[in-house]
Amino acid sequence: MTSTENQDMSEVRQRKIGDPKAESEQETENKIANASQPETESDQNSLTNHRTRPAKPGTRMSRPLLHVYHNIRRLKGPRFLYPLKKVVAPYYTRASRIWKDDLDSEDEKAHTDLSSKINQGTNKVPSLLNRALQGFSERWKNWIIRGIFTCIMIIFFVVIVIGGPLALMVTTLMVQVKCFEEIINIGYAVYKIHGLPWFRSLSWYFLICSNYFFYGESLVDYFGVVINRTDYLRVLVTYHRFISFCLYIVGFVWFVLSLVNKYYMKQFSLFAWTHVALLIVVTQSYLIIQNIFEGLIWFIVPVSMIICNDVWAYVFGFFFGRTPLIKLSPKKTWEGFIGGGFATVIFGLLFSYVLCQYKYFVCPIEYSERLGRMSIDCEPSHLFRPHEYSLPLFLGSFLSVFGVKTITMYPFLLHSLSMSVFSSVIGPFGGFFASGFKRAFKIKDFGDVIPGHGGIMDRFDCQFLMATFVNVYISSFIRTASPQKLLQQVMNLKPEQQLQLYYALKEALENRGIISSD
Repeated sequence: MTSTENQDMSEVRQRKIGDPKAESEQETENKIANASQPETESDQNSLTNHRTRPAKPGTRMSRPLLHVYHNIRRLKGPRFLYPLKKVVAPYYTRASRIWKDDLDSEDEKAHTDLSSKINQGTNKVPSLLNRALQGFSERWKNWIIRGIFTCIMIIFFVVIVIGGPLALMVTTLMVQVKCFEEIINIGYAVYKIHGLPWFRSLSWYFLICSNYFFYGESLVDYFGVVINRTDYLRVLVTYHRFISFCLYIVGFVWFVLSLVNKYYMKQFSLFAWTHVALLIVVTQSYLIIQNIFEGLIWFIVPVSMIICNDVWAYVFGFFFGRTPLIKLSPKKTWEGFIGGGFATVIFGLLFSYVLCQYKYFVCPIEYSERLGRMSIDCEPSHLFRPHEYSLPLFLGSFLSVFGVKTITMYPFLLHSLSMSVFSSVIGPFGGFFASGFKRAFKIKDFGDVIPGHGGIMDRFDCQFLMATFVNVYISSFIRTASPQKLLQQVMNLKPEQQLQLYYALKEALENRGIISSD
């Protein structure tokens, strides 16, 4: 027998014993063969009129042109697009079309399944609860477990708030470290480079450098006066950014020296993975700290809105969910999304109204030299004092029948409305983003710290997005020049510079008639 015949016999033998490669090729041929058969009379006419030849087996059509064709088919559009439709249509009839779902998936080629390497917490049940819930179905068992640990987390959150701003900042730092660990562990599992030297150490080193830079910025802004009184701390404040840069350069050189032949791609991939994780986690936690210093209400209300939206979306989806919302999260439904949104808006307004009445929540956090500690005591700003507003015309004409022409409320409630709308409409997309990331690696959770919920990152994916929005919102619409911060910056000046500023300010105030000249 010739070599060609031997090769043909081996291919037949592989097909008979069920070779996976041969079976996948046969499935592809079947799909293309089925696609080449016209389903409707219009498709048959299109084949006849335009004399379109069927695509060859394995032909992969151009995706951009395919998308253009589908968009033109769905929408009539302007008349100037009609000639384009006539030109493009013959090339994408039923005989030559390969649908998006049938195209080769890059994710399928990777075969990245980390479910056995990353501990999953959704189905994790403590042994005591497992014995107590033996008579329940899996659906109700998961419901009860999630409910129990949600209540535990809410109680824990209340205790931390009572503990004050320092407890909140320490908790934020701990959450940040755990989220970074969960994300970076996935990177280690994906690239399988546990044996490469120093890479775990490098990831954690960059985390320390990032925290030194961002948290150092906060310390300089809020505790500069106290830090400048100590000689060795004054050096860290004065040259903080240069020291941060030097620390990063040390890590950069360390990484270059650790490169190993034949592993360059994996090492650079994890290097990028580490920096993206730092961007997602450390930067957001820094913004959370800034929100806390603006007043606890700017931290507690947004966090509570995300919690409320998550809880009520789950409740509405569990009992009434019928219509899928997005493919990235098959269990998310439109009923849960809408129900959670309305519940979040109502909760946000009521909760904000309650907190606006207490100085502990509305006053910015400042360091008191007299007390030697952080202080939350001030005269509430205009945002937290009741104001009388005229009703809009369409409401005023209706309520004037009942003698209501104005409404008295806290101005902060208007800002609370903006935050509640964002948390209920855009906030869930932080969760969808995390869901897409997890689906890429075929895992359900980032970890198993919280039974029924998953890892810490599973609970804070939406919180990070919300914290960024609140910080940008405060910077754009709320924040004004703070006398306390200006005073701290003045105290950082040299004595002769402070005197120069004093005389210049005194002269300016005298010229404006604010103070009388001696």
